[in-house]
Amino acid sequence: MSTTGATADPLATLGALPGVAEAVESVRKAVDQVYGHRIMRRRSNEITSEAALRGARGSAALSGADWALEEVRRRTDFSGDDEARTVGAALRLTAEAGQLLSIWRQSPLRVLARLHLVAAADPDPRVGRPRQDGEPVDEPLVELPLPDAAEVNGRLEGLSQLIVAGGSAPALVTAAVVHGELLALRPFGSHNGLVARAAQRIVLVGSGLDPKAVCPAEVGLAELGRAAYVAALDGYVSGTPDGMATWIAHCGKAVELGVRESTAVCEALQRGAA
Repeated sequence: MSTTGATADPLATLGALPGVAEAVESVRKAVDQVYGHRIMRRRSNEITSEAALRGARGSAALSGADWALEEVRRRTDFSGDDEARTVGAALRLTAEAGQLLSIWRQSPLRVLARLHLVAAADPDPRVGRPRQDGEPVDEPLVELPLPDAAEVNGRLEGLSQLIVAGGSAPALVTAAVVHGELLALRPFGSHNGLVARAAQRIVLVGSGLDPKAVCPAEVGLAELGRAAYVAALDGYVSGTPDGMATWIAHCGKAVELGVRESTAVCEALQRGAA
């Protein structure tokens, strides 16, 4: 998406695309339902913790480390191989995202740099800064052509300006655009998918749509599958109204599936308390 267009609030314009308003309303209703659950009123911290774990597992799965939830819960060492490091990175990002909410609206690029530092956990000087031309990118799931460094920097700056300016766009639309831009640009040498999904989480939580972080969209994205994820991203990258609407609706469906997951956790806790 080009973030330097003729409209003052291009994100709000996306909210008017056919099908997007329906997706936004469907997500809002789903979120309201889980927040109204009896267990949420008494044990929301437990739901938040479980959603964080399940969200991290889902994000790692999309990045090629599809571990069973109980394996993620059981493990303490995430340094053994590439998959273990991916799961560890996803867990660290989920924990870190909640600490960056207040910074996001003032300095989104600073937050993105921090997310990459946390994910990579590597002293390499390239970590935490946008890549330069000629630097490799390790992102096997996304095989789209790589924008050059000038385009990456320009679009990141445009995205940052939109976030700082605020606007009237629904949280789902903003979150989907942040997510899609970061996947399309792949601004870092590694962990771009994990960072993009963590940034989406920050938008959904910080916007007030999901203030307790109990609606893990990453769970839904993993459930919908990597093929559907890549296909929806193709729609985003196309920049067409239909393609953008498809991507936003895909992100919305993922949030709804995350809501379903946390609702099931609420039900299980309620049965245990009965």
